[in-house]
Amino acid sequence: MRAIIPVAGFGTRMRPHTFTVPKVLLNVAGKPMLDHIIDSLVGAGITGVTLIVGYLGDVIEKHVRETYPDLESHFVEQTEMLGLGHAIWLGRDIHRNDDDLLIILGDTILKADYKSLFTTPETAIGVKEVEDPRRFGVVELRGDGSISGMLEKPEVPPTKKAIVGVYKINDPALLFKGLDHVIDDEVRTKGEFQLTDALAWMLEQGHVMRPFDIAGWLDCGKPETLFETNAILLGDRDRSEQEGYAKTFPNAVIVPPVAIGRNCRIENSVVGPNAVIGDGTAVTGAIVRDSIVGRNAVVESVMLKYSLIGENAVARGRCQSLNIGDSSVIDAG
Repeated sequence: MRAIIPVAGFGTRMRPHTFTVPKVLLNVAGKPMLDHIIDSLVGAGITGVTLIVGYLGDVIEKHVRETYPDLESHFVEQTEMLGLGHAIWLGRDIHRNDDDLLIILGDTILKADYKSLFTTPETAIGVKEVEDPRRFGVVELRGDGSISGMLEKPEVPPTKKAIVGVYKINDPALLFKGLDHVIDDEVRTKGEFQLTDALAWMLEQGHVMRPFDIAGWLDCGKPETLFETNAILLGDRDRSEQEGYAKTFPNAVIVPPVAIGRNCRIENSVVGPNAVIGDGTAVTGAIVRDSIVGRNAVVESVMLKYSLIGENAVARGRCQSLNIGDSSVIDAG
C-alpha cells in the first residue's frame, strides 16, 4: 500500500519558526513531526509515499530523500492552496490505479493500529469521539455501523465521531473520479475543494465505508498543543535511553522524560521533564522543562518553561517563556 500526505500549508500559527522551517519538520519529542508519521506507516508496511508540497517544499523533499532513501517517494507541488480535496487530486496520475490508498494529514500525529487498518476490506475513515463535534467534520452512521454520510462542522451533530485525518481507500479509482467531479463541477465548501465532498459522492454511488477508531489524536498545529503532544510522545520513549542521559551528563540533573540530541553540552543545569534538546546545543546554568530547543542553540543562565527555541538561537537571562525563531538572540541578563 502507498500513501498520500498533504504537507503544503504555511503553518502560520507556528511562526516565527515556520518562516524558515516547514511546519511538518518542526521538532517534537526528538524528531520532526513528519518523521513520526512516516515511521509509523513504514513500520506497518507502507511501501511508498507521495507528498503534496508547497511552501518550502524543496526543504521537505531534501529531508525525506535523505532520511528515507529506500522509500519510494514522489513530490507534487500544490501552487495554490485550494483545499484538501484539490491537494489529493494532484496525486491522481500516481495513485489512480492503486489497489488501496492511504491518505493521512501531515500535521497530526495519530496513535493507530495501522496494520489492522490496512487489512480492513472496506474503505475506512479514521474517527475519534470528541466532546464538542461541532468544531469538526463528523460521520453519520447506519444501524449496521457503516457510514451513511458526512457533515462539516454541523450545528447539531448526529454523532460525536469526528473525522481525524486518516482515510484508507479501497477503490482509489472511484475516489479520483469523485475528486474529478468536485474539481470539474466547481463543488466548493467554504470556498475550497473538500475531500469530504468527494467521499460523500462515493457514498452516493453506493460505496461502503466504515469508521475506524483512533486511539490517540495528537495535534501539532499551535505551540500550546505542540507542548502537549511533545509530553505524550516523550512519555513513550524507552526507559533505558532515559537512564543513559544521566550517565552522559554527570554535571547536570536530567529529569525524564527528555530527548537529547548528539554532541550536546549540558552543565550545571536541570533539564526536564518534557524537554527536547537539539543536536549540538549547549545548556549551561539553566533550567529547561516543557520546552523544545533546536539544534546548535545556546541556552545559558536562563529558566525556560513552555518555550520554543529555534536553531542557532541564543537565550540568556531570566526569561521564563520564549518563542524565538532560528538564529535569534535573546539576552535578558
